[in-house]
Amino acid sequence: MNQPSRPDLRPLKTNDTATILAGTCLWAVALVVLLIMQPDPGHRWWIWTCVSGICGGLFGLLYVRRRDRREPPSAEAPIEPATAIPPVFPAPPAP
Repeated sequence: MNQPSRPDLRPLKTNDTATILAGTCLWAVALVVLLIMQPDPGHRWWIWTCVSGICGGLFGLLYVRRRDRREPPSAEAPIEPATAIPPVFPAPPAP
């Protein structure tokens, strides 16, 4: 039985820069808290985890900004999350 194929979904437009900045800021806050509280020597690796999170966020920010500069703007309107769900086709009638 041949069923009609569903149309391909287009990716949603998101603000990747804001997401990466929020995550990087959270790592920075965690780093400041750890520097103020001074964890014991067995838990100093937490500080380096925060530092690596900040470095990863800065790298991600540079990567996303460079990607956005190279990517030509699309003429299509952004898709709302509610409309990103493909329509449900009714079942074909039985022969």
